[in-house]
Amino acid sequence: MDTHNLKQRGRSTYNEAEVLTLADNDDDYYKEKEHAAAVAAVNTTRGTYTSSGIFEEPHFSGKSHGVTAVKTYGAYPALTVDSVDEDDSLTDFSAARLDAGVRGLLRSRDFVITLFLTLASLFTRLYKIGRRPNVTWDEAHFGKFGAYYINGTFYHDVHPPLAKMLVALAEVVAGHNGTFKFNSGKKYPSYVDYSSMRAQVALYGVALVPLAYLTCRHLHISRSMSTLAACFVLFDNALCVMSRFILLDEPLLFFTALTLWSATGFQHVNKHGREFTLHWWKWLVLTGFSLGCVMSSKWIGFFCVLMVGIATIDDLFRKFCDRMPWELYGRHWVARAVALILVPLVIYIACFWVHFQLLYRAGTGDHKLSAKFQAHLKGNRLNTQPYDVTYGAFIDLRAVFNGPGLLHSHVHRYPSGSRLQQVTCFPHRDNNNVWQLQKARGISANYTLDPIEFVQNGDIIQIVHNKTGAALRASKHVLAPLTTSHFEVAAENITDTSDAGLSNWRVEIVEQQYSGYRDKRVHAMTTMFRLRHQETGCLLRVGSRRLPEWGWRQSEITCLPDKSGKKDIRSKDVLWYVEHNRNKRMARDDLSKYVKSSFFVNMVQLNIEMAKTNNALWPDANKYSTLESRPLSWPFLIYPMRMVGWGDKSTKFYEIGNPLLWWASAIACIFYPFRLLCWLCCIRRQRPGWTVKGLLELWDNSKFLWGGWALHYIPFFLMGRVTYIHHYLPALYFGLLLLAYELDRFFVHWRRGRFLVPAAWVIGFVVGVVFLYFAPFTYGWDKPAKLLAGRRWLSTWNVYEDLNAL
Repeated sequence: MDTHNLKQRGRSTYNEAEVLTLADNDDDYYKEKEHAAAVAAVNTTRGTYTSSGIFEEPHFSGKSHGVTAVKTYGAYPALTVDSVDEDDSLTDFSAARLDAGVRGLLRSRDFVITLFLTLASLFTRLYKIGRRPNVTWDEAHFGKFGAYYINGTFYHDVHPPLAKMLVALAEVVAGHNGTFKFNSGKKYPSYVDYSSMRAQVALYGVALVPLAYLTCRHLHISRSMSTLAACFVLFDNALCVMSRFILLDEPLLFFTALTLWSATGFQHVNKHGREFTLHWWKWLVLTGFSLGCVMSSKWIGFFCVLMVGIATIDDLFRKFCDRMPWELYGRHWVARAVALILVPLVIYIACFWVHFQLLYRAGTGDHKLSAKFQAHLKGNRLNTQPYDVTYGAFIDLRAVFNGPGLLHSHVHRYPSGSRLQQVTCFPHRDNNNVWQLQKARGISANYTLDPIEFVQNGDIIQIVHNKTGAALRASKHVLAPLTTSHFEVAAENITDTSDAGLSNWRVEIVEQQYSGYRDKRVHAMTTMFRLRHQETGCLLRVGSRRLPEWGWRQSEITCLPDKSGKKDIRSKDVLWYVEHNRNKRMARDDLSKYVKSSFFVNMVQLNIEMAKTNNALWPDANKYSTLESRPLSWPFLIYPMRMVGWGDKSTKFYEIGNPLLWWASAIACIFYPFRLLCWLCCIRRQRPGWTVKGLLELWDNSKFLWGGWALHYIPFFLMGRVTYIHHYLPALYFGLLLLAYELDRFFVHWRRGRFLVPAAWVIGFVVGVVFLYFAPFTYGWDKPAKLLAGRRWLSTWNVYEDLNAL
């Protein structure tokens, strides 16, 4: 059915239901959309209502007037007139131009504007970027991590690896050899091209500005206000100063902006185009790719995943309510699962795989992972050690049960029970973890002169603490301090022959991970065994319970009763293995030949350790800090942050945003829910022009902006870790775009958009002037800070004097 056939019926307009009724003999899903488009073609001669209920007359300029293709299964389809170039007050971005891809962009004014914004962004981000020739703020961390990738040294950090690997890439391009240590405040040597490194990282911040413009065009924001939104990002001092150093924030912000751009682009194509075309798939997969990158840069990127996930559920729920055919509906679910779950997960895993491949040398962070992983690191002490365990060897004995660590003892005694020397499990390397394997009590031996004897399955041995000379012992007459159903394990220098049996233990091999079950010898790293007490038959065990202060919060060691002595207990809490084996009489071997390390196990364990380290970053309430701030203060810019020392002659950088932008965007974000509530009340009261269709259009065009702000800001109130003002920057990006959206809605509907362009120019000029006013903080100030006292707009700003932090 076409427009001509409709007009022949003697009417100038038809609603959607009438068109579908005329097409009731045609049940093809996509033909219904063509019928709805035909309705729009007829109704363009009559004009249309905007989302707020204001009627717009059609605009003609001698050009063909395109019609936006719409879906008829949508609950409230938008049948609107496409915007024309001559009238910037109409905010519908041409679907035909968007769908034309890169070529369509190059033929439009959007390309010219995007190019201009990119050049302006390059200037503001790169201007005097090498002014401070010293290691500045967190360059001491992330510059060093980048160098570790160059020299292959394994390290531990709280963030996923992608952004740090991009920093390493910048260092490689700049010609860095990985030898500079990036000590805080130290001047860069001549062989380190720090300006090139900073410039490469700054390019991620440069891209935020054109991405902001293109994102707003996806959201049907007018060209003038889209440009203004990009200027908001361009002229924010905090976003600018954070892009000028070797930090992770700019890659994070870039991938956050890329996710928003791709998600809004997919929403536009999904709403106005045909499903499952190549163009449709490109936007969907690009969204998944962006999600994978942002969550692989910092864990705050998972808020983007949540944002896109909520929008996806919203979209799929509407399709379900609109009775989409089940087969097609199922295809939508599969497409979302592949692109938005599988693709990001593959990217996240791939980043860790590359991380492990690049870091092949022992470093300060390798102890966070398993001994099996460490055995594969070049230079690690676990990599080169004797493979066979002998009598007289000095060993570190590790529990298979993950967490507690190594068998440990110290001079401190139990406050009750046997009151002997404590035996615990300690997670870190320490001299008190070293024990010597000796023959059973009563059997004399010279371990430096006698022939070498290997420890084997079924042997009766003593385990003697190297530092104190006390032997590991247990007794059925003394119960454990916490787990009172078990026996206490202690260490004692036994002299009474009647107590000789208390320190004897039988080795029971449970698993040979390399040589097979027929091998009876105990080997370092690969032999899992139990230690059964000879006299009582109990098994040496470690649990998850921690001793009180008198036990230094270390894990409790007990002896699990087994009266029969025949139970084949294989639980990890009673299994042990020799982690480190030292015997000068034995040749060292490369244990990486025998030890198997699972990539997925290592990745999961590393993520667990990252979470533990992150959760341990608690603020000290009794310690004054000019860096820390609480989330409540961020939107209102109450406590800016000094990034360097504040000496009169040093070059000073101050992380302070553009106050007008921060305060205005905070107001826009805070009052946005009230705007939705007001709209719902007006719908309930049936006020003219306030429709459900208009509310859905408002929600579709702004849900990513307000949702992104809320999801990147509100969760910080629930976190116990230390927080800084730069944690607000991702939320700020969404807030700035929401501010531009609200301004666009206001000026488009006020006096029919007559003042839209002038307003954009005036607002852009004002925020640009404020940016220049605070530019000394952004580009460096090497004079006394007292000279900038006039820029202290709030009494809490520590521009030239120290103030108490919130």
